[in-house]
Amino acid sequence: MKIAILGAGAMGSAIAYGLLESGVAPGMLSMANPHHDKLKAFEELGVTVTTDNKEACQSADIVIIAVKPWVLPDVIKEIKDTLHYNYQAVSVVAAGVSGEDLKGWFDYNGYCPTISLSMPNTAVKCRESMTFVVPVTGNERNPDIELYGRLGEVKVIEERLLPAATSLASCGIAYALRYIRAASEGGVQLGFRASEAQSIVAQTVKGAAMLLANGEHAEAEIDKVTTPGGLTIRGLNAMEKAGFTQAVIKGLIPD
Repeated sequence: MKIAILGAGAMGSAIAYGLLESGVAPGMLSMANPHHDKLKAFEELGVTVTTDNKEACQSADIVIIAVKPWVLPDVIKEIKDTLHYNYQAVSVVAAGVSGEDLKGWFDYNGYCPTISLSMPNTAVKCRESMTFVVPVTGNERNPDIELYGRLGEVKVIEERLLPAATSLASCGIAYALRYIRAASEGGVQLGFRASEAQSIVAQTVKGAAMLLANGEHAEAEIDKVTTPGGLTIRGLNAMEKAGFTQAVIKGLIPD
């Protein structure tokens, strides 16, 4: 499967690195960005790079558009005459865009390509993303599932759930990292060097995630390390007194 990525910002670059890490040959990947300096690292890896979006799309089986939402209509207008609607699929990675918007922008004499709204997070770079896919057209053939399956976990969802998915996974990765930073600062206060504390906390969070990935329940695992009168229960109670759970929920569902 030949893949074109339009946009070499944080998300487009992370997807590209993840695909290369997953075994996609550099020759099967093309990238476009208006500023060539963002493409140099990929050019050195053997990826075909260009500042022309149309050129990047020409031989691709799937086109990933990873640009800012306000740029998206212009990019689609630019490439729609180049796309082969009968076999090329399009994955749009942009927040705040609806399926109806995409169908309107891609419409070409009543036809649309296979389109999906896709919401990975930046962990695509290390192939550990939680990616959500909303089929917009062409439900019978959705190459996004295979593509993003190389880069972590994938869930196909209804469009109405996309804002919630964005909060939990796309914004959520920042929330998880903020916890790691806060816990690392606590580790420094406890006596570790900053780099050591971050490494310890990161591995601990990774271990917790793996327990849940194996089907365990979060509260059951908490109970296993919460002994009567022990340090864990005192720490948990102190966090709750400071509003930990409510702070997390408020972050996911802000006013």
